[in-house]
Amino acid sequence: MTEVSALLGPSPVAAALHARRSVRAFTDREVTPEQLEAILSPALRAPSGGNLQPWHIHVATGLALDRLRRHIQGEMAAGREEQAGHAVYPASLWDPYRTRRFENGEALYRTIAIDRADKPARLAQLAKNFQLFGAPVGLFFAIDRRMGASQWMDLGILMQSVMLAATDLGLATCPQAAWANWPESLSTLLGVPDEMVVVAGMALGYEDVDHPINTLRTPRQSFDEAVTIHRD
Repeated sequence: MTEVSALLGPSPVAAALHARRSVRAFTDREVTPEQLEAILSPALRAPSGGNLQPWHIHVATGLALDRLRRHIQGEMAAGREEQAGHAVYPASLWDPYRTRRFENGEALYRTIAIDRADKPARLAQLAKNFQLFGAPVGLFFAIDRRMGASQWMDLGILMQSVMLAATDLGLATCPQAAWANWPESLSTLLGVPDEMVVVAGMALGYEDVDHPINTLRTPRQSFDEAVTIHRD
């Protein structure tokens, strides 16, 4: 694996893959329209089966993003919920996936010194998802409800392409499946048509490098754990 790492080291694609992280605290530094186009235009070259391109990206920034944030904050303060547009996880996870999710959550809360027993603090941190962690841009990825699993996979490829393009420009992102919990609000405030469902959101902006939550580094499986090579 040393030879492979050396081979990929100089590659800008490999560098972006290694540098990309889910950032959960952003500065208020503006992302310009030119930067948005420089990220989204090449990302839209992402492949899709049959070239269906079964996606649409809703971009919220400025006053539109402020309205969305205030609306969701008000809904949560009033204790209101919406029926999720889709299930983010299976109803009951099994190992090793259950353990990975648990350890990821515990590591995240340790960075900001929130104890496992401090439920109010954990809920307050969870609510920051719906403020996009202070990012100046929110991206919302939608797909036609009639599409199948293969097209959802295509949408995931598009999202990865957006994240790598952003990383290449020195910006940070955080993909957020949690936005699936607010389909009615997104439909109303962003004009998402009834036949479309928002699969995920994504915070986009400049990382707050001084915030402790951004010190989180999550582990990955080793090459040998994740990959089986069949030669014979």
